[in-house]
Amino acid sequence: MRYLLALDQGTTSSRAILFTLQGEVVAVGRRAFRQLYPRPGLVEHDPWEIWESQLLAAQEALKAAGVGAEEVLALGLTNQRETTLVWDRATGRPLYNAIVWQDRRTAPLCEAFKEKGLEPLFRERTGLLLDPYFSGTKLLWLLENVPGLRAQAERGEALFGTVDTWLIWSLTGGKVHATDPTNASRTLLFRLDRLEWDGELLDLLKVPRAMLPEVRPSDGDFGETLPELFGASIPIRGVLGDQQAALFGQAALLAGEGKCTYGTGAFLLLNTGERAIPSRKGLLTTVAWSLGGKATYALEGSVFVAGAAVGWLKEVGLIAESREVEALARSVEDAGGVYLVPAFTGLGAPYWDPYARGAILGLTRGTTRAHLARAALEGVAFLVADVAEAMAEEAGLPLEELRVDGGMAENDLFLQIQADLLGRAVARPRVTETTALGAALMAGVGAGALDPEGVRRAWSLEARFLPQMPEDRRQALRRGWQRAVGRALGFARET
Repeated sequence: MRYLLALDQGTTSSRAILFTLQGEVVAVGRRAFRQLYPRPGLVEHDPWEIWESQLLAAQEALKAAGVGAEEVLALGLTNQRETTLVWDRATGRPLYNAIVWQDRRTAPLCEAFKEKGLEPLFRERTGLLLDPYFSGTKLLWLLENVPGLRAQAERGEALFGTVDTWLIWSLTGGKVHATDPTNASRTLLFRLDRLEWDGELLDLLKVPRAMLPEVRPSDGDFGETLPELFGASIPIRGVLGDQQAALFGQAALLAGEGKCTYGTGAFLLLNTGERAIPSRKGLLTTVAWSLGGKATYALEGSVFVAGAAVGWLKEVGLIAESREVEALARSVEDAGGVYLVPAFTGLGAPYWDPYARGAILGLTRGTTRAHLARAALEGVAFLVADVAEAMAEEAGLPLEELRVDGGMAENDLFLQIQADLLGRAVARPRVTETTALGAALMAGVGAGALDPEGVRRAWSLEARFLPQMPEDRRQALRRGWQRAVGRALGFARET
C-alpha cells in the first residue's frame, strides 16, 4: 500500500487528492456544487450535493491515477468547519439544508446571549466569541425553526454534525457518528481544556446531547469506507478541520510557527504548543490537532473574504476570469489611493463585526478598474496583516515567516503585496495543496506509517517573498486602511 487519499471538502467545491507517502501529488479529482442564497446574509448548501460531489471527486482521483482502493493505506478527511448539518439517524436523510459558516442569520441570537452577559463564559470554555460564524447558534436556530426537529433530537432520532461528521457517516454507511477535536472546537459546545462536550453550554444553547457525535483523536480510527464506494474498503485514519489541516500540511509543528490559507476566506493559525492561550484581541483559541489524545493548540484569526474578493471582481464584470486579476493589478504601480474593504459578510478577527459591510473609498475620476483590482488584493492583505500583528503580540511569539497556501498563493503579485504590508517574509511551498496534504499526512500518522519527521520532510520551499516597501510607506498605508475600516464597521446595523 503506497498511497494516501485526502478528501478536501471545501466551501465551493469538493476535491480529492491522491498522495504518495512522501507527500507527492499523484492525481486530483474535483467537483463544484451549488451555493444557495435564500435571502441576503443567508448561505446554504444541499447536503446531498456535498456528499455526492465528494464521492465523485474521490472516485475521479483514483481513476485518474489508475490506483485501486486496495493500494491506499488510509484516507484522511478535511473540511469546511463550522457549516452545520442535521439528519435522520435511521434513514440518513438530511432534515434541512446545511447552514454554511458564512451565514449570518444568527446574529440576533448572538446579540441576545451577549446581552445576558454570557460571552465571557463561552470565551473561557471554548476559546471562541459569540458570533454567527460558529456552529452552536446555527444548531439552535435549526432546533427552533425546523418543524419537529427538537422532538426528534430529544428522542435521539436526529443527529448533528459538521461536514466531517456528515461525510464519515456517509462513507461508513451510518456506522460511525464521530468528529475530531479540531472540528468540535468550532461549535461553541466543546470545552478546550477537557477535550469534551460541555454540559452547561449544551443547556444554554438547548442542544440535546443525543445529537452529538463522539469525539475521537485527529489521528484516530474513524472506521472504514463501504467497499462498494471504491471497490474495496479504505481505513479512515485522519480527520482535521481545513485550517488545522493546512497548518499540519505546512509542517508548522512547533510553537511559533504559523500559516495563512487563502481560500474563499483567509485563515491564519499560529501554533502555540501545549498552551491554549486566551485572547483579548478578538482572536480565537482552538485545537490545532490531537495526536494520541494529546492536544496541540493554536491561535486563529479569520478573514471572511479572500478569494471571494477576486470572485466579486469577476461577478461585477471587472475581470472575465479570476486568473486575470494579477496582470490587471500589475498594470498600475499602486491602488491610486483607493481602499477596498471586503466586508461582504461582516468582518472577522480582530474586529468581529457581523454588521460590517463592504466599502470602496478614495475613488476619483482617475480611478480605473486596475486600481480597483489592486485595491481588492490589498484589502485582503491588509486584513491578514491586522490579524498577524494581533496574533504575534498576543502569543508573545514573533512570526518570522508566514507560510502560505490556497488559491491566492499562486499570485506572485499578491504575495509580494502581502509581504510588504505584513513586513515579514512570506513563503510558498512547492506543494500548495497543503490542506489536503495535511489530511493525508495525518492519515499516514494514524495508520502508523509516518512520524513528525516524515511530516516535515513532506514540506519544501518553492518561493520566498521578502518585504520591499519602506517602513514609512507601509505605516502610512496602514493608517489609511484603518480609516477605511472605520467607515465599514456597523454599516448594516439597524438604528
